[in-house]
Amino acid sequence: MTSMDFMRATSLADAVTLLNASGLRCCPIAGGTDLVVAMRQRGPWFDRLVDITAVPELLEITETADQLRIGAAVTFARAAAHPRLRAAAPMLVEACLTVGSPQIRNTGTLGGNVINAAACADSLPPLVALDAQAHIVGEDGERIVSITDLVTGPHQTTMRAGELLTYFTFPKLPAGARSTFIKVGRRNAQAISRLSVAAVGWIDSAGVIDDVHLTLGAAQPHTERLTQVEAMLQGQRPSPNLFAAAGKMASNVVVESTGRRWSTEYKEIVIQGLVEQALTCMLGASIQA
Repeated sequence: MTSMDFMRATSLADAVTLLNASGLRCCPIAGGTDLVVAMRQRGPWFDRLVDITAVPELLEITETADQLRIGAAVTFARAAAHPRLRAAAPMLVEACLTVGSPQIRNTGTLGGNVINAAACADSLPPLVALDAQAHIVGEDGERIVSITDLVTGPHQTTMRAGELLTYFTFPKLPAGARSTFIKVGRRNAQAISRLSVAAVGWIDSAGVIDDVHLTLGAAQPHTERLTQVEAMLQGQRPSPNLFAAAGKMASNVVVESTGRRWSTEYKEIVIQGLVEQALTCMLGASIQA
């Protein structure tokens, strides 16, 4: 049995102090759903766990005139049930509802899901599609980084020793914006994502696509927006042919970035279908007869 410290922080300042104790390898813990699994696989890599679930700022969901803010220790279940998030970021709510089992959703946190940085993390595609930013504190103060720049690859982030992810912010969507999140797993519940897509977009007064954000999950080492596909869609009138072409382009973009491998034949077809389905769900009602 490995011996370690377990401390509970009651404020952000307290958490930063505990995480930067001299001579100790420290790690924050909230839900612990990923941490416990990792410990079973490779044993503890820290001397101290710092419980951050009593830090008020990490548990808040708030809004200003132009943006929403979600604390890093907010659980999937709480995020999914929050009325403001359900109205303003439905694709993020949909993603939260697909995570694991009810027990995992009641315990696991958005911040932990992002920092664990698994390629299949369900919260990553919608947060990237929403242009979310991560707010991080450490002994040198606060820094703000986009989710795309924070998560650099599977289980890889730009977090520094002693730092703590505090909350996410993202701009409010314009009136009339629609979004969707679709996940492919081996079964309908308690499934790890094999592939997923998050999409948000809106139509202008002339009936053409004003803007669209598309992000795939578990498809590439780095979760990022499909800017080439977005550029192709912008300014176009929604149609089944357009959505099919976007799906094909998305599939090609992924293959170009990852190369061909044993799973490519499967992923090509599924990515094409996922993007086409997401665009149809999101913008299909705007197709003119």
